[in-house]
Amino acid sequence: MNTTDKMLARKDGRIGTMIFNNPERHNAVSLEMWQAAAKILDDFATDQDIRVVVLTGAGGKAFVSGADISKFEDERATREAVERYNATTEKVYSSVATFPKPTIAMIQGYCIGGGLNLAICCDLRFCSEGSRFGLPAAKLGLGYGYAGLKRYIDTVGPAHTRDIFFSARQIPAAEALAMGIVNRVLPDAELASFVETYARGVAANAPLTVQAVKQISLEVLKPESERDLKRAADLVARCYASEDYVEGRRAFMEKRDPVFTGK
Repeated sequence: MNTTDKMLARKDGRIGTMIFNNPERHNAVSLEMWQAAAKILDDFATDQDIRVVVLTGAGGKAFVSGADISKFEDERATREAVERYNATTEKVYSSVATFPKPTIAMIQGYCIGGGLNLAICCDLRFCSEGSRFGLPAAKLGLGYGYAGLKRYIDTVGPAHTRDIFFSARQIPAAEALAMGIVNRVLPDAELASFVETYARGVAANAPLTVQAVKQISLEVLKPESERDLKRAADLVARCYASEDYVEGRRAFMEKRDPVFTGK
């Protein structure tokens, strides 16, 4: 499925992959690309065959290097234009952050600005050794709101969040791992195969269990007064009442791999 030539979507079995395809600009993202990304995510969310979503960039030199600054005069020149742009990007960020299925950012090269925002929204982030991360808002005079900062603080903590934003520096992969920006660093040649194997492993696991963990973890991150503990309990109960729970026990006893259907 192609929504635009600069945004590509691929389905391979149970894995959906969204690719930012603007390599000549290190996958800098225009408003049109953000709009296309929202459509791709909606399709992956509703496709019952897709169990895991991978986000990545084309070309091998960048995941996403942020906004396409060459389009700022058209897309972000006025307050109204900025508000429209920010609403579009926030829709994508929040869609990824609350996505009903596991999301993985596969990062090779630059992961800057909006690219880092997007990666932080994913459940897991795997990168190549040559990757670099940064948030240059303080060098551009951009403002960041509550929702975006909360996602950083929830992921890497307040001290690292302040470091990322105050310094606006580029962070190498090894330091990004130590900060908790990424989960694992792989040699460039091994990244794609590792992510594919990992994603297939997640996709083969019991979907109701994986989805329950995803949704309950989102409840945990909410303020205590807003947490829906009944929904969390219902998600757990649904796992125990499922055919997959029966299949998992049988497969364990029979020493074979389980075949989960999500029912």
